[in-house]
Amino acid sequence: MELTAEARGLRGELNQWRHALHQEPEIGLDLPRTQEKVLAAIDALGFEVSTGTDTTSVTAVLRGTAGETSDDGGAPSSSSAPSIGEPASSSERPVVLLRADMDALPVQERTGVDFTSRIDGAMHACGHDLHTSMLLGAATLLADNRHRLAGDVVFMFQPGEEGYDGASVMVREGVLDAAGRRVDAAFGMHVFSSMAPHGQFVTRPGVMMSASDGLFVTVRGAGGHGSAPHTAKDPVTVAAEMVLALQTMVTRQFDMFDPVVVTVGRLAAGTKRNVIPETAEFDATIRTFSDAHRERMQTVIPRLLEGIAHAHGLEVEVRYAAEYPLTVTDQAETEFAESAISELFDGRHARLVQPLSGSEDFSRVLAEVPGSFIGLSAVPAGVDFATSAFNHSPFATFDDAVLADGAALYAQLALAKTAQLAAR
Repeated sequence: MELTAEARGLRGELNQWRHALHQEPEIGLDLPRTQEKVLAAIDALGFEVSTGTDTTSVTAVLRGTAGETSDDGGAPSSSSAPSIGEPASSSERPVVLLRADMDALPVQERTGVDFTSRIDGAMHACGHDLHTSMLLGAATLLADNRHRLAGDVVFMFQPGEEGYDGASVMVREGVLDAAGRRVDAAFGMHVFSSMAPHGQFVTRPGVMMSASDGLFVTVRGAGGHGSAPHTAKDPVTVAAEMVLALQTMVTRQFDMFDPVVVTVGRLAAGTKRNVIPETAEFDATIRTFSDAHRERMQTVIPRLLEGIAHAHGLEVEVRYAAEYPLTVTDQAETEFAESAISELFDGRHARLVQPLSGSEDFSRVLAEVPGSFIGLSAVPAGVDFATSAFNHSPFATFDDAVLADGAALYAQLALAKTAQLAAR
């Protein structure tokens, strides 16, 4: 395919972008160095560019020129693209959004790659450096092919996916209407360092990823001497009972075919082995795969924990924090994405049988407009995907070889979708 060949011609730039981003990872909503790199990469492409107010996001709009003619009657050159400040596109022009998240994780890298993170305690352990590089590649490809683009493309470079809800910030600041009208379809992509063979694309119509919520619990008792627990109110044993009761509750109150996951990831209490502390704390992540079960968890968990505390004569403070909703892909747009994958990469697509228990704030975009989310295995060639380190691991390794494929697919989705919409 011509587009994949063009993308392969960008491998040098794609690798350079990815390595530069990987060496300077930034966490959260404030990514000034990352934003600077993105702005420099798209500076000469003739886009309409804006940056976020409450986050260091980058939104870039490309106006397609398919169907227009230059003064000599031919297709307009890339230099004829509208500049910032020119009128927005017509309300009839199709608009497609392509998204990449840009933030890293508070992980100390241990991969040993020659472009290892230079920032202590920070790492692109979830592949967002690849996402950003692939979208920069797609921006370059589409700028070179704007004469084939039958509408407009919004490029969403988003900070703060890893628990900071950066997508929600960008939606609030108007990314979905950046082209002058609401986008018609939105597509995102995510790489994996495990789970699937090298270079395989995965999709799933409907619920693709779980909702994610946070549970924060403080058990309050009365301190005392470890040798005489009957004279105190021990919050440690009560917290331990609560942790186990949460697992039992899941298996006894929720249908196994609509799963619920409760994982306690932090448990803290005390200062010395023979001192009963005043308080004990634990935090948990909660994953659900239906709105009904997500809503129900917000009732049954506090009731359970308060009941246990009351039975032991202690008090408990329960904070249930709603975080990311279900990632639900549109059936038609997912089938459209699958056809684009097959056109470019025959034999490299598979549908997920079950949803993933990870969560994504691209769900915020998909809750507003139809679209799809696509997985891409970046497991290095020759590595066993069943045993390789998974995303978020300090050993997670992602192969540069998939960068050109991701860039080509992003570009194909925009070209094909705007053409489909313009033909209606």
